[in-house]
Amino acid sequence: MKTTTTDFHLHPPVEPRDSGMLDVGDGHTIYWERIGTPGAQPAVFLHGGPGGGMSPVHRQLFDPQGYDVLLFDQRGAGRSQPTAGLHANTTAHLVADIERLRTSIMGCASWLVFGGSWGSTLALAYAQTHPERVDAMILRGIFTSTQAELDWFYRSGVDQVFPDKWEQFVAPIPEAEHGDLLAAYRERLQHADPAVQRAAAHAWTRFETEVSTLVHQPEGDEDGDAHDLAVARIENHYFSNGCFLEEGQLLRNARRLAAIPAVIIHGRYDMPCPARYAWALHRVWPEAEFHLVEAAGHAFREPGILERLLEALQRFARPAAGAAGR
Repeated sequence: MKTTTTDFHLHPPVEPRDSGMLDVGDGHTIYWERIGTPGAQPAVFLHGGPGGGMSPVHRQLFDPQGYDVLLFDQRGAGRSQPTAGLHANTTAHLVADIERLRTSIMGCASWLVFGGSWGSTLALAYAQTHPERVDAMILRGIFTSTQAELDWFYRSGVDQVFPDKWEQFVAPIPEAEHGDLLAAYRERLQHADPAVQRAAAHAWTRFETEVSTLVHQPEGDEDGDAHDLAVARIENHYFSNGCFLEEGQLLRNARRLAAIPAVIIHGRYDMPCPARYAWALHRVWPEAEFHLVEAAGHAFREPGILERLLEALQRFARPAAGAAGR
């Protein structure tokens, strides 16, 4: 019988069965936690941002009987230290951290890689570097880190759909600096005055949050100054440096993933990450299953997107040996 989207719901809340801090060098320690069942399908969850950190609700994506999942806060994000730290914080460092977590915490030969938004960027970079370590991939809200994608969000594109939100975003920046908003915000997010940093971080994260869903619900927008600063500083750091990737690198190297089972899920009305780039990835990686979800924006809990994610996770789940008979 064909499964409909109404058959899929988040799993009940679950607490980590193990957690800790891992020293990854360069003055960084990263927080990690593990949920699910030992011996089930190993998986790693890569959060968005960069700098967004993980949330307890992310644990609820995974069936604890079918997965053994590692979730972690990337450098500078969430409970990792130093908070909002930019030194030695690049894509290559994060890819190396994922491998260190796989070997030192999970001890698995390979695993499923799940990533959304910036997490999809990092997942692609990791899988193209270590394809032999990837069992399968589930990607949502594709961001391939090209200059055109950054220009869409920070120069001209989103402003044409959300002129009111754009006006709020540029309001803290003098008009003379509007030609390079990434540079203008970088100056304020790394300012010596914490009050200047906080004001810039709030404007940055508010704009991103308010354009990420098809219908914005303001409840739950307040994450706190530390979270906003980590997101804004780290995102700006990465975006000002082309995410430390060569232009077009992730699309150019997509053929390295041809043998990896994968599902790509993208909202048609995704504003932070326009659908044309998810489509471009689909064209160069046709082996991956592709879903362009109607009436959906960017966030993972958008109608249609969440159902597709849970459906894909259900398909790749593998209970521990003997679990089915218990």
